[in-house]
Amino acid sequence: MDDPRPPLYEQLAARIPRIPATWLLIIANLLVFAAMLGQGAGLRHTDNAVQLAWGANFGPATKDGEWWRLGSALFLHFGLLHLALNMLSLWDGGRLVERMYGHGRFLVLFFAAGLAGNLLSLIAQGDRAISGGASGAVFGVYGALLSFLWLERRQLHPGEFRRLFVGAALFSAINIGLGFQVTGIDNAAHIGGFVAGILAGAALAPSLAPDPGRRRRWRLLPAAILVLAVAGLAANIPAPRYRWSEEQQARGEIGQFLGADARLSARWGAILGQARREGGSFDELAGRLEAEVSSPYEDSFEQLARLHLSPAAPSAPALAALREYAEIRRDAARALVDALRAHDPERAREALEMARDAPRRAVVKQAPASAPAP
Repeated sequence: MDDPRPPLYEQLAARIPRIPATWLLIIANLLVFAAMLGQGAGLRHTDNAVQLAWGANFGPATKDGEWWRLGSALFLHFGLLHLALNMLSLWDGGRLVERMYGHGRFLVLFFAAGLAGNLLSLIAQGDRAISGGASGAVFGVYGALLSFLWLERRQLHPGEFRRLFVGAALFSAINIGLGFQVTGIDNAAHIGGFVAGILAGAALAPSLAPDPGRRRRWRLLPAAILVLAVAGLAANIPAPRYRWSEEQQARGEIGQFLGADARLSARWGAILGQARREGGSFDELAGRLEAEVSSPYEDSFEQLARLHLSPAAPSAPALAALREYAEIRRDAARALVDALRAHDPERAREALEMARDAPRRAVVKQAPASAPAP
């Protein structure tokens, strides 16, 4: 005897004919990607600096108070292929799951899974990986699909249930398996999003049965498990190896110092060149060098010395080398001023040699202190 029940998709489409939330999420991802292309992103791959500027999930930045990155990272993709795969998967699963759960619950599922996946990624990836993409949330959509199908299996035609359930399970299993084989895939976000989607889907799933009373009582269990799991993850987030705000400040100070050093070096050479051409007393030359070279190097060294930066930060080796360089140039400028005031040409030549040798001495001394980049 034929099963009188209509196919699931027909039942769902009759209840909820449109899927605006799925379209909204897809359009938002497409618009963000288009905007990023205008800011230096690439069709094949996007530089990490662009991803960070737009809100990618990155341990030192996220754990430095920028927790919004757990959400913003859901809309960032590293290339057109990455975007296309995620959006096709979101469309394929979202057109069912949004009709199963309704628009509001679907959005809750998407963001709950995405945030939970990025939270697990924050712990599993450490402070080296920069991650982004909607895949954790998409895996959550498929986890919710599995929950709904399993809970409503008695309301579905057995063949239709097997087809949909096995298809969603295989899609999830194959892609998670690939995540263990292919480098560069944030499989922690996939797994975290998938498990969160299963639990959130079980907690939020409406019932096709006429009497869903037992379901309403039972759904508290997966909700409680999800809340406890997220709380456990949040409580076990490790401290960052370095703080992104300090790294950013150090990069800014390094850039300012390099610009100032180029100007000071040019001014130093101009003062000495003018003195050779026009003559003048040693005391006058010493005064000009002290005011226009020695004192600015003193200020630059003190500014670099005040920076606090973890040895694990990417800019730590450069900062250490520049501190040494600034100190040598400061000492050389002081020694030259003192030698000129003492009318001692030999000491003046030694001071100039020290200044010229500063780049080599600073780099050689600081070379063993290199730290890995993120």
